[in-house]
Amino acid sequence: MHVLHNKSVTANFHEFILLGFLCSQEIEILLFVFFSIIYILTLLGNSAIICAVWWDQQLHTPMYILLANFSFLEICYINSNVPSMLFNFLSKTKMISYHGCILQFYIFLFLCATELFFLALMAFDRYVAICRPLHYPTIMTRKVCGTLVSASWVGGFLWLVTPAALISQVPFCGSNVIDHYLCDLGAMLAISCVPVPKTALTCSMFSAVITFITLFYILVSYTLVLRAVVQVPKGSSRRKAFSTCTSHLIVVFLFYGSVTVMYVSPGVASQPGLQKFLTMLYSIATPLLNPLIYSLRNKEMKVALKKIMCKL
Repeated sequence: MHVLHNKSVTANFHEFILLGFLCSQEIEILLFVFFSIIYILTLLGNSAIICAVWWDQQLHTPMYILLANFSFLEICYINSNVPSMLFNFLSKTKMISYHGCILQFYIFLFLCATELFFLALMAFDRYVAICRPLHYPTIMTRKVCGTLVSASWVGGFLWLVTPAALISQVPFCGSNVIDHYLCDLGAMLAISCVPVPKTALTCSMFSAVITFITLFYILVSYTLVLRAVVQVPKGSSRRKAFSTCTSHLIVVFLFYGSVTVMYVSPGVASQPGLQKFLTMLYSIATPLLNPLIYSLRNKEMKVALKKIMCKL
């Protein structure tokens, strides 16, 4: 029985059990192989984008520098949850320490918040490039680009300090079984031994604020961008602008759609199966699709990737 005594409190609660996907050992082995392939493809795809931007001088522009940083973020993101999930597929105990669980929770949501800032930053870059093309070289300098990238990382790091501190104070004195494959917010709050409505509300507010502010900014930016693109005469420039914007918007809608349902919609916390699916959608599917979306719809990136393949 994976249950702690009722007298236990957070201070002497040493470990959790990540329940995972509730399937037979044979199915878990198949899932291990499946997610291992996804994990490797994600690492290779995003690493290829980083290498292409690094080696090709023509891609040393703010848009591609942001894309390379975004790919690095995706590598960090998938490493925050998939390796532990793969380990648990082969583990009989599926144990994770209390402090390891809190750390995974913080790192996972810190990277999620950072991705929201990055998507807004990439929208800003496209807005300046298309709506203010003459001022783009003076606005999006390498120094400004580096500052904005750093601000996105720092902003994501600081935004989750309060939720992480609140979660670390939640008392766990009932079951230590988390019905998830990682230490996520809803799954952890579900096993609290006392109701913590203020903690749940505060964490939801933090998630909702950063999600809706960045999404609102992205939608406004792309409304202005699309209005400017429509006014451009039909030709290669118009097609290129549409292609770049479409690639970004695909990632935005996939990521924001799943995150919004996961952390903002009421009732999701009571549906573990839906929780796991949505978490996989924005934390595993998005990093996998990111290289495909950006490379297949971008001529310069395809040329750079071909050069890399030829060198190898």
